[in-house]
Formats: sequence, structure tokens, C-alpha cells
Amino acid sequence: MTSTGLPGYAGYLYAHFKRESAEGEQIYFALSDGNDPLRFTDLNNGRPVLSSTLGERGVRDPHLVRSPAGDRFYLVATDLRLYTSLDWDRHQRWGSRSIMVWESPDLVNWSDGRLVEVAPPEAGNTWAPEAVWDPEQDAYLVHWSSTLYDNAEHAGDSYNRIMYATTRDFREFSEPRIWIDRGWQTIDATVIDHDGVYYRFLKDERSRDGTAPYGKSIFSETSTSLTAADWRPLTEGIGLGAIIRGEGPLVYKSNTENKWYLWIDEFTPDRRYVPFETTDLAGGQWTPSTDHQLPPDPCHGVVLPVTTEEYDRLRSAWS
Repeated sequence: MTSTGLPGYAGYLYAHFKRESAEGEQIYFALSDGNDPLRFTDLNNGRPVLSSTLGERGVRDPHLVRSPAGDRFYLVATDLRLYTSLDWDRHQRWGSRSIMVWESPDLVNWSDGRLVEVAPPEAGNTWAPEAVWDPEQDAYLVHWSSTLYDNAEHAGDSYNRIMYATTRDFREFSEPRIWIDRGWQTIDATVIDHDGVYYRFLKDERSRDGTAPYGKSIFSETSTSLTAADWRPLTEGIGLGAIIRGEGPLVYKSNTENKWYLWIDEFTPDRRYVPFETTDLAGGQWTPSTDHQLPPDPCHGVVLPVTTEEYDRLRSAWS
């Protein structure tokens, strides 16, 4: 499915988690104000619509993908709960190697969540999974961030690379492979396609200094193939100036005009997602959006265009 989407879109669903709290690291849904791409209100009275009781018993960074036929949805998320442990060293050396998966025919009725191991034994973590349909492979390409270690003890230094595996049913996955390895920390990749070109956004996780002037911010690159080795750099340091740092990018196209929106999580105590927009995706220049209403504490997630029937069903189920 391309970023132009299906006809008849009537709004947007924002799936996300919230900051660390007793209920925070679970799945929340927010619905747009009709076809307004920047005004959202949490559903279910601001409480989770899906919760994990498996693995780490918390989920972060949810991502939704619609099947090519449009008749099924898959939601994947990080198996992680920081509310009970802020031990970052443990989470990156001996964190979960699985992702949480839910599936639904209609965005309202969801299967029981299941843990699916996707990362190899040498991985220390499996963060921010996303799925995108790859017509070249006739399968979903599921990608995530992992630290990789060259010893069974997971000792020594490592850094996050972006891994991927393919699947057609989100139950059986191919052997994982490295998708992005810059030789330094990269996390939070997301992809959108338009006019036969893929646009990939991800976080430079390095500390910002003379060797990494755009550390802790978002950069983008393009390719005509998801698995190509020659992704072309497009823009670095997206949003800096309007925000001081950024992660967890999400990107989607307007349902009504030739415009795209990119949300970047500033991850400060006072502010989370900040939306940006452009009418020229290939130009790589993003302007802060001036009129928006996001739910309280909007963390790393995904915005999915929905049809009139889906919009009404979501509103009826959880308004």
C-alpha cells in the first residue's frame, strides 16, 4: 500500500503509549477530529485499549499496518516496561528479544496479544518494531533496533543497529538480518512511500558533539527499494531549532491534500510530540505545524488513515 492510501478516508487513528506510570506503557488510541490531521482526542476516557500481561508486561512504540487487501490490521510493539525498572544497561544487554503482536479485522476486535521472538541470541534488545508491506518480497518487512554482542555474556561495548525480518502472517518470521549499520547508534526507523520512492526517517542516537553535530535528532534518506544497500541521504537534524532533540518519528500523508506530517518526540519533561509538515516530501524541508491538539503525554506511536466505517466504529466502541 502506498502513502496515497485508499479512497474514502475520513480521519486518522493515533496508536501510542504514555510515559512511565502504572498504566502508561500500554496501547492507547486517539481519534482525529474528523479529517483534521492535527487534532486528536484520546479514546476510552484516556485509558489503554490493549494491555500486555506477557514478557516485560509493558509495551511501547506501537505501530499499525493495514494489509494490502485492506481487510486486516497488525499492531506490533516493544516488549518493555521502564516503570518497574530504569536499568538501561540491563534493557540493552538482556532485554526482550521478542515483539508483542495483536491482529484485528476492524481495529476494534483484537486477538489476544502474543510474544514473537524475532531477534537473534546475540541481540540484547528489540526496540521500536515497525512493519511495512514490501511488494518486492510479497511479505511484510518488520524492522527494529538491537544491540548485537560477539560473546555469550553480552559483555563489552555495543551499539544499536536496525534489524529486519520478513513475514506474511506475523507468526513465522525469516532469519533476522541487519538493515542499517552506520557503525554508531541508530534507532526508531520509520518508512513511508510516495510515487515509487521510499522515505526513511530515523534517529541518530549519538551524543551531540563535534563528530556528531546532529546527534539526538532525526535524519532522513530515500531509496526505490526497501532492501537496497544504497539509500541516499536527504536531510539531517530535522526540526532542530524548533525542538532541542528528537526521536520516535512518525510520518503520514494528509487525506485531503498534497501534504505530509512528521511528528518528532522531543522527549523532555515538558513536551513530547511536536508536529511538522511539508508539501514537498522529496525536498526534505519541514516546517513546524502551528495549530494542533494532541492527547496528553503523546509518546512514540503511529498515525493511520481510516475510512468512514472504521472511524465510526472506533468512535462507537471507545468514545
